[in-house]
Amino acid sequence: DLGSGAGNDCFVARAEAGEDGRVSGIDFTPAMIEKAKVNAANLGCQNVEFRQGDIEQMPVSANIADVVVSNCVLNLVPNKDGVFKEIFRVLKTGGHFSISDIVLVGELPEALQKDAELYAGCVSGAIQKEEYLNLIKMNGFNNIIIQKEKPITLPDDILNQYLNEVQLAEFRAGTTGIFSITVYAEKIKSCCGTDCCN
Repeated sequence: DLGSGAGNDCFVARAEAGEDGRVSGIDFTPAMIEKAKVNAANLGCQNVEFRQGDIEQMPVSANIADVVVSNCVLNLVPNKDGVFKEIFRVLKTGGHFSISDIVLVGELPEALQKDAELYAGCVSGAIQKEEYLNLIKMNGFNNIIIQKEKPITLPDDILNQYLNEVQLAEFRAGTTGIFSITVYAEKIKSCCGTDCCN
C-alpha cells in the first residue's frame, strides 16, 4: 500500500493476503509509520508490516508484490512517472495494481484549482486524466481499466467565482473538471520474439 498512513487499507488487505501472505505499507512520514505500527500491535496483526520510505524509491525488492494499491497519494507526488516505474519494478509478472487518485479533465482556472484544493483536498498536483493513463501505458502496463470514475462536486459559490456560463455548463455536464478515478492495470510478460511467450 503506497502512502499507507495509519494502516487502515493494509488492515483490510490482510484478510485477502491470508495467513501465508504479507501486506506491506510504505509511507514517507515517520510519525505515520509509528502510528500504523501501534495500530497493528493493538489489532494483533502478524502479517502486516510498515516501512518508512519514498514511493519513488520503494524500500522493497523487485518482483515481490502480487498487488499494489494506493488511495489518493500519487497525485501528490511530483514525479508520477517515477512512481509507476517503481510499481512495475516491485510487481511480480502477472501482478496488478489498483489505484484510486484524482485527475483533471480540461483546463481549469488556476484559482479554481486552488480553491478546490482547500475544499476537497487531494487536488494539488493532479494532472490531466489522459496524461495519467499514458504514463501507465508508457511504463509497460497492460489491460488498463478504469474501474470507477466520478466527478468531485464543488459548491456553486466556488464555481461561480471562476467559471462563466459556458464553462459552468461544461463543468456540470462532466466534460471538464476534477475527477476521482480508480485504475487497474497488469504487469504481463512481454513478447520475446516472433511469438509471444506463454
